[in-house]
Amino acid sequence: MLDIAAELRAWYASDRDFAVATVVAVSGSAPRGPGASLAVDDRGTALGSLSGGCVESAAHEMCLEAIASGEGGVHRFGYSDDDAFAVGLTCGGILDVLITPVRRNDPVRPVIGAVLDAAGCGSRSALGRVVCGPPEQLGRALAVHADGSYEGCLGGSAELDEAAAARVGALLAAGRTGTAELGTAGGLCGQPLTLLVESAAEPPRLLVYGAIDFAAALARIGAFLGHRVTVCDARPVFVTAARFPEADEVVVDWPHRHLAAEWEAGRLDARTAVCVLTHDAKFDIPLLTLALRLPLGYVGAMGSRRTHTERTERLRAEGLTAAALARLRSPIGLDLGGGTPEETALAIAAEFTAVRYGREGTILPLARRRGPVHRPAQPPPGRPAALVQTAAAVHGGTEVP
Repeated sequence: MLDIAAELRAWYASDRDFAVATVVAVSGSAPRGPGASLAVDDRGTALGSLSGGCVESAAHEMCLEAIASGEGGVHRFGYSDDDAFAVGLTCGGILDVLITPVRRNDPVRPVIGAVLDAAGCGSRSALGRVVCGPPEQLGRALAVHADGSYEGCLGGSAELDEAAAARVGALLAAGRTGTAELGTAGGLCGQPLTLLVESAAEPPRLLVYGAIDFAAALARIGAFLGHRVTVCDARPVFVTAARFPEADEVVVDWPHRHLAAEWEAGRLDARTAVCVLTHDAKFDIPLLTLALRLPLGYVGAMGSRRTHTERTERLRAEGLTAAALARLRSPIGLDLGGGTPEETALAIAAEFTAVRYGREGTILPLARRRGPVHRPAQPPPGRPAALVQTAAAVHGGTEVP
């Protein structure tokens, strides 16, 4: 729902009745993942998309019916090959879709409105809705904010609401959309209950340390990918807005001091990518010593294999464990074969994107890979889901002496 928050907020503010169809689960190949939404108002106007056209017409009709009846529910759309005109996904996947009526007097309306308002103001908040559980609780919602406060109720006990708010808050802290499992009595007790959690969070951060040509190219591609980009260097002559016009901010500071301040201010999370391009020990070692101890999504450092070996020894001397050192992506980037600043930036961005979605170590051309084209993100085994990072050994990548 929050992928169309700006438009829905206008509908909400104008007291318009509407219903929202939201993807809650995907099996097999499907164009869009959980959280993708199609909204329909009482005039039949539609916003958003569920599947790129496969099931939109059927979902549109279900939304209109929900507006009229006030009743929602979860519907499944699967592959339909017997009848070319039947409702289904031609790509062969299965979508579970929650239909939620949001009419003037519906109890869920102010809860959804709170999250839409927060998203519109750039505040961190999340919407948790019951997508599986007792019929009387289906569609019930909580709006959870960054400070831990919440609005709404799930139709059970206060203990259930508190437990659900904690689970929703954990996904919000990671800036993730996903599902949370708990019981109707709170915790894991009682009947099973599944929440779809949609997080409204600011764009993921890309912190680029080292004001060099590679940094300028990386700032451009990072901005293109939707990140909030910061370029930081301790040398004022190199780090200027004119050199990095695509960056959201340029900072003159010692890298490790800047990273510490950003972390202490609560501006970093498990989606944050840190790219260290200085390959200068007086900058790199203090910075990486801190970065590898924080629960950040990606930490990569530029340099040759010899530089990496020397850097690893220095970091080990600083007390970093083998597990922490295994998180370091160095030499930085995937081995795409290029060498220009732009090609190197593409290799780096490809790597931190792959790490975020749990694909690092399994990169293949789609034409050579088996299985569905669209697959949900899978955190590597042994790591918290919020981190989406592996403990792979040092691998090949773009090398810069």
